[in-house]
Amino acid sequence: MLSSTAKNIYWMGRYLQRAKSTARLIEATQRMALQSRGEEAAGVALIFGMEDEFRQRQQQSSGRLPNLIDFLVIDENNPSSLVSSIGAARRNAREERNNITVDVWESLNGLWLELSERLRGNRALLDRGALIESVKKQAVMIFGAAQVTLLRDEAYNFLQLGAFLERADNTARILDVKFHVLRPDGSPHAQELDYFAWSEVLACIGAVRTYRRIYRSALDPMKVAELMMLRRDVPRSVHHCLWMVDQSMRELAEAYGTRGEADRLAGELHARLRYARIDQVFDAGLKKFLGGVRGDIATLSEEIGRQFLLD
Repeated sequence: MLSSTAKNIYWMGRYLQRAKSTARLIEATQRMALQSRGEEAAGVALIFGMEDEFRQRQQQSSGRLPNLIDFLVIDENNPSSLVSSIGAARRNAREERNNITVDVWESLNGLWLELSERLRGNRALLDRGALIESVKKQAVMIFGAAQVTLLRDEAYNFLQLGAFLERADNTARILDVKFHVLRPDGSPHAQELDYFAWSEVLACIGAVRTYRRIYRSALDPMKVAELMMLRRDVPRSVHHCLWMVDQSMRELAEAYGTRGEADRLAGELHARLRYARIDQVFDAGLKKFLGGVRGDIATLSEEIGRQFLLD
């Protein structure tokens, strides 16, 4: 496969996953803003690593949460906004029409046309909630179309690689920022817990009911962290995502007949999450552990670029 083709499909997967994750995060932030002092905006910007950019937008008008919503939903100057992410995914997909199915293309193109139509109107009257909900649902449909229609070849593996690498990084960021906002000392033990705040941490990855099914107990910070990091059976956990990344790398290695540094890093990262124990993670420090994982995800992304995408 040409490196340009691999690059387009890989980044299509990353941008689609970014849009889907952003939509969920905004929904959870809006719900928490109704019950708190409105301090969620800075935390969400921190998750995306865009605190400085958000502060600059915030200085231009009053109010916190509305600025955040516009910054993350309709701001074309923000590369992580919903509009920017869907637009970038659609451009990548358009370049590779021969390597994706009609179902995938029509679902993605239809979402872009819907967003474009909404944005052509008066933005002051734009229903942000409906737009966010549409992106969340349509992104699920696009990934669903890919799962049931794409040929299991290199194109599929690069799409999976991009999507799961983006998802792993996103989940690690959410857990790191939101856990330490609620528990600044990093300890999972507390006399009293804010039930709604911890529920919204799980809602960011759509795992509130999943937590209840697995643990059948009251919310506990250590168990929340374990679910988001170490449970391989939770589709948005860091462990599950890195397992899928490692699997995709193995299939690409079989297709190309060679292995490189990216393959070694993917296997090492997966093994770290596979054999980690939550009590040992907290003994060493959750922030330190997540910082190491996030740093190695970034390194793996760079190595994938060098090994396959000629970056």
